[in-house]
Amino acid sequence: MRLLQPHIPIERERLLRWRDELVEARLSGVREIQDQNGERIRYASDAEMARAIAAADRMIADATRRPASTIRFATSKGL
Repeated sequence: MRLLQPHIPIERERLLRWRDELVEARLSGVREIQDQNGERIRYASDAEMARAIAAADRMIADATRRPASTIRFATSKGL
């Protein structure tokens, strides 16, 4: 299974399309999909597809999360 690297930023819309394709394939019983680059990805089981969908959901949530608006520092003189 090919995994996306978490440190590479991916646009939210692309993640949503990828997740929708996975869900559609899973519901139709297909375990192989072709991505935008023409690469074929074959999932060994329904559970593996479910994990890929869950990973996509987490990445979408991370992409839509607002950055912290306040940063608080706690400093001391080391005494």
